[in-house]
Amino acid sequence: MSNVPIWKLNNGLEIPSVGFGVFKVKEGDEVYLAVLEALKAGYRLIDTAAIYGNEEGVGRAIKDSGIPREEIFLTTKLWNTDQGYNNAFTAFETSLKKLDTDYVDLYLVHWPGKDKYVESYKALEKLYKDKRVRAIGVCNFHIHHLEKLLAETEVVPVMNQIELHPLMNQKEIRDYCKEKGIQVEAWGPLMQGKEDLDAPVFVELGRKHEKSPAQIILRWHFQNDVLAIPKSVTPSRIRENIDIFDFELSEEDMGKINAHNQNKRLSADPDTMMNGFD
Repeated sequence: MSNVPIWKLNNGLEIPSVGFGVFKVKEGDEVYLAVLEALKAGYRLIDTAAIYGNEEGVGRAIKDSGIPREEIFLTTKLWNTDQGYNNAFTAFETSLKKLDTDYVDLYLVHWPGKDKYVESYKALEKLYKDKRVRAIGVCNFHIHHLEKLLAETEVVPVMNQIELHPLMNQKEIRDYCKEKGIQVEAWGPLMQGKEDLDAPVFVELGRKHEKSPAQIILRWHFQNDVLAIPKSVTPSRIRENIDIFDFELSEEDMGKINAHNQNKRLSADPDTMMNGFD
């Protein structure tokens, strides 16, 4: 059984404190084998999205893993072109069918876009009330998006999944979410391979703790109460990325990684990311 500590979301639902992401993992054998490997390694949180185009492979791996569905926390997301109240229901049914499951543990609005995210989220509220999903939340929401959402809807999101890593540590939004009881989840927690993991700070701390730079960064996320969802298709890395619970970073260690922050976004800014919106 997995040794990953369990956290509680604001609706009482339990969630593993580290997960496995499948962004840019190809549909077919690649995603199927990666998810099977992740489940074998002890991951119980699998994060996919409609736009990733790999929900079928994810669903098949979950089915074939032999692990009871209720022991796996499955997340998928509503894509931009499917935003709007009625569209969201259709998109959800499509995802459910591809994943070959009766329910999703967490359904997220993938990007805020311009003006449909409130009505899209209201559709998610209905899915939640109808027990089709166990929790709902958002991705890539800035504070101003969250403020509008909280003012105009009833169910506080359990999650805001955002770009977060040592170069962009998102302290302000983390503090805001903590105050509102919203769990922060990091996508691209290892800087998506776009930046060198071998920066001196990570190498030095890796030597000190006899861990890889990636493990140091993932432990930093964990100790910041951030749920990281690293992605890999390499079995050894998949196993390495979950092996972060047998050591602890000191306050000084954490401070060194915090000091690495440059507010450097490696992907789109939610305020200007309008791809795929009508």
